[in-house]
Amino acid sequence: MTYKHLNAVVLDWAGTVVDYGSKAPMGVFQRAFARFGVDITIAEARGPMGRPKRDHIAAVIRLPRIAALWETVHGHAPGETDIDEIYRVFVPLNVEVVADYADLIPGTAETIARLRALGLKIGSTTGYTREIMAPLLPLAAEQGYTPDNLVCAGDLPAGRPTPLMMYRTFLDLEVWPAWRVVKVDDTEVGIEEGLNAGAWSVGVALTGNAFGLDEEETEALSEEDYEARVAAAYARLTRAGAHYVVDSVADLVDILDEIEGRLARGDRP
Repeated sequence: MTYKHLNAVVLDWAGTVVDYGSKAPMGVFQRAFARFGVDITIAEARGPMGRPKRDHIAAVIRLPRIAALWETVHGHAPGETDIDEIYRVFVPLNVEVVADYADLIPGTAETIARLRALGLKIGSTTGYTREIMAPLLPLAAEQGYTPDNLVCAGDLPAGRPTPLMMYRTFLDLEVWPAWRVVKVDDTEVGIEEGLNAGAWSVGVALTGNAFGLDEEETEALSEEDYEARVAAAYARLTRAGAHYVVDSVADLVDILDEIEGRLARGDRP
């Protein structure tokens, strides 16, 4: 069986198909800011996750606490030059560690095989630059994941939450209209990216930024803490506008079946 209405799924990378818990960027953001005498928390680093990394740094440095601390340390309010300096430190640090977080999230390879069997093309967009993605791509391929395209932060004039990377993906994959495509992402801005492009948007709650823990940390939670964090992650992605939210990409096919059925009935995102 192949789908008659859906023709592509566009997946994010960290927290969605690799890097359970979206851990790779977090320590790097902290290290990059620390190089300039400013300590940021994991929560502060995670807030803008999914945006192009320079935009991400800009959002963090403009947080009131961080901006005030920067002015105390450097004697001036943070500006564009400061953002550029942090970004220049951040990128090579992220390149250094990204291969350490290249494991596919459980169920990803099997799910991708099922999606291809259903006749779907597999697109990908990311907040990472091509420089950061370079060491990650061959490692993902060795584990069975090679999408049909890749659009990175910096490839286009603007990244998430604009739809430009999705538009490029439509062109690369030769798919249209947008309502025949599903965007899958673990961040709010990634959900917005899909919505702004006119596609269906599916949030990934458990394996990504919204939950924020790797498998070992997740298993160590009490049942009460686990349920509370799951509920909070689902709520965040639902508030961002996701049409559906799943624990992980491993749960995606059932949702796609439902969307295919809705399209057959004339529903649109």
